[in-house]
Amino acid sequence: MRWLWPWDAFLVTALLLVILMVARHEEASPAARAVAVTALALTVAAWLFWGRRIARREGEYPVGGNAWFGLVLVGLLVVAVTADEMSTFALFGLCPMPFLCLPHRPALLTAAGLNLTPLPVDLITQAGWEELRLDAGIAVIGLAFSVLIGGTTNRISRQSWERARLIDQLEASRAQVAALSHDAGVAAERSRLAAEIHDTLAQGFTSIVTLAQAIESELDTDRAAADRHLALVLSTARENLAEARAMVTVLAPADLSGRTLAQVLSRLAAAHDATVFIDAGEFPTAVEVVIVRTVQEALTNIRKHAHASTVTIDLVGTHLTISDDGVGFTDQEHSGYGLRGMRSRAAQIGARLTVTSAPGAGTTIELDVPA
Repeated sequence: MRWLWPWDAFLVTALLLVILMVARHEEASPAARAVAVTALALTVAAWLFWGRRIARREGEYPVGGNAWFGLVLVGLLVVAVTADEMSTFALFGLCPMPFLCLPHRPALLTAAGLNLTPLPVDLITQAGWEELRLDAGIAVIGLAFSVLIGGTTNRISRQSWERARLIDQLEASRAQVAALSHDAGVAAERSRLAAEIHDTLAQGFTSIVTLAQAIESELDTDRAAADRHLALVLSTARENLAEARAMVTVLAPADLSGRTLAQVLSRLAAAHDATVFIDAGEFPTAVEVVIVRTVQEALTNIRKHAHASTVTIDLVGTHLTISDDGVGFTDQEHSGYGLRGMRSRAAQIGARLTVTSAPGAGTTIELDVPA
């Protein structure tokens, strides 16, 4: 309501000046001056304790009680002008009031009533023709001025209220978008965690189960092989524990802790009897995570399904290629959870993942990382 305070200052100052003029008007009797001053003072009080409270209702103009405010203004002015004609100068402070707190049409009617007030008073007091004609001219000019200025004020006020409502709607929409973004973020994080668990913990536990089954069959026939597999079980369990701790603390993959990307990929290749070639610079941590997870998932799928004799991993520049000479798979099998997880992670960093495979022709997975 910043715009209302300047109006307060103007209206009250104008009416107080008129009150001072009327109080010093020697041509009127003391009783008449007292009546006029009282009526004008009540007008100031009506604005401060009634009119401005209506104006603060943010454009809500129920006609009922508010219309009485206009009638009270006209009535008080009639009393003041009847007592002392100099009270007519109060129109400078009275005419803007209805346009600040009433709808446009009631405000126009109130302004018309205020400007035309001197005419019936002249008739009642039997004023001369010259004085009546002068007051009529002043009334017409004042009414035209009130319509012009009041209409502009009313239009600006309505535009202000419309802007205020639009701002409220915008804030509500922003809150809704923030809530939707939060829900989308939660869903994306759940999807990411599901992919992380699938690529690390689930695969690790699968390896442990497979090794445990091998140990069970080797305990009586090949104790040395059983001991090697038992060592792998312990190693895999430790890696799973490290991965679980990394997820809980929202850190980068444990494989990358204290190691370069080349070291991690070399370690993964060695664990799966793959050949690796790396000629690339440094990447952001988020990109390194996607590269490592893509290699992990690809090698796990090769070990489980491909029955390949040769596996190669090439990281040249920003292009990663993982290929094998295994059994391959059909287009219908391209929609597995592991492949969906790889594509989802690639999309998170703006990378493009391509899978090429056919039965008996091996598989090639390519990841193009944005430079």
